[in-house]
This record gives sequence, structure tokens and C-alpha cells, in this order.
Amino acid sequence: MGVNLVKGQKVNLQKSDGGTLRRVVVGLGWDEAKPQQSGGFLGGLFGGAKTQNIDCDASAFVCINGKVTATADIVYFGNLRHSSGAIQHMGDNLTGAGAGDDEQIVVDLQQVPQNYDKIIFVVNIYQARQRNQHFGMIQNAFIRIVDADNNQELCRYNLSENYNNMTAMVFGEIYRHNGQWKFSAVGQATEDNDIRSLAARFS
Repeated sequence: MGVNLVKGQKVNLQKSDGGTLRRVVVGLGWDEAKPQQSGGFLGGLFGGAKTQNIDCDASAFVCINGKVTATADIVYFGNLRHSSGAIQHMGDNLTGAGAGDDEQIVVDLQQVPQNYDKIIFVVNIYQARQRNQHFGMIQNAFIRIVDADNNQELCRYNLSENYNNMTAMVFGEIYRHNGQWKFSAVGQATEDNDIRSLAARFS
């Protein structure tokens, strides 16, 4: 069983037997909250009408000294593979429907160039302001780290706060510390409307 983390908690990334990890799958998931037919914020905001699906996009910011220094270091649906080959986005999910991970990013920890020290995993709602959508309309959001060699879940962080009016989220980050990879559960919501403005927070 993997470790269930709370906001701000950090954990060493290693195999369950204490060995060195080679590759990890970072799974991110979410579901649309069911609209309330009356009395709730969805019913009041939209009058009970059918709204557009919420399209959440997961991205990875590959950082040097904790900062995003180049557009090429943003791995997302428009740039699925980092130039180093060490980080690969497995593709865009337009609706978040279904159980399990909605989007996955694979990281080859042993191939990450030494000048990169942190990988930040974020999710933003596509055209959130134009569609009047926000993370208060999302439920069951999580990030988990899986050993890619045996598909064993190492740790999971379930985001459970109230994120009304927030349009983007820093789920968590993998970072080097004294030569070892660690994971930190972040859970920081923002009002950024696109990937570029979110990345600018770390530039």
C-alpha cells in the first residue's frame, strides 16, 4: 500500500523494498461534481442548464534551481516530451470521465539532467474564465506516484479543500534533495487562466 499524504507532507521516493527508483508514473485525476438541480451554487449560477464539460489539463514544469527558465521546459498537451527525453506526457483527457488517472506524466528519474532539480505538476481548467468554470466544480482530485516497473502505488495525495473560484492548481512536486528524489504534496490553488501565466509564477 502506498502512503496517503496530507498537504505539505514530503516523502522519499524509493521502491517499497528500499531500492532505487528508475521510472515513475505521476497520475493525476479529477471528476466533475454533479450539478445540483436546485438551491446549490451550480443551479443558481447556471439555472440548471447543461454546461460544457470541464477540460482540465495537467502539465509538468521542469525547473532549474526551482524555476522555469524556458518555454521548452513546460511539458503539456502541446509539448508532450521534454527535450531530455526524461519526462513524457501521455496525452490529453478532455472530460475527466471514468475512474483512475485522467492524465499521466512519466518521469525517468535516472535520466533527468543534473541541472534540473524540480518537476512541478499542475492542472489548469482550459478556458476557465470564458466558460465560467472553476475548481469548486471539481471533486475527487488527486495526484499519485507509481513505480513504473511494477505498477505499485508509492504515495497519493487527495486534494480536499474548498477551491471555489480557483482556476488552476499546483498538485505536487518531485525534487532532488541531497542526491535523492522526494515528493511534496502542495495543493496550492491559483486564479491563473492558462498554463503560461501559471508557469510565470515559477520563473
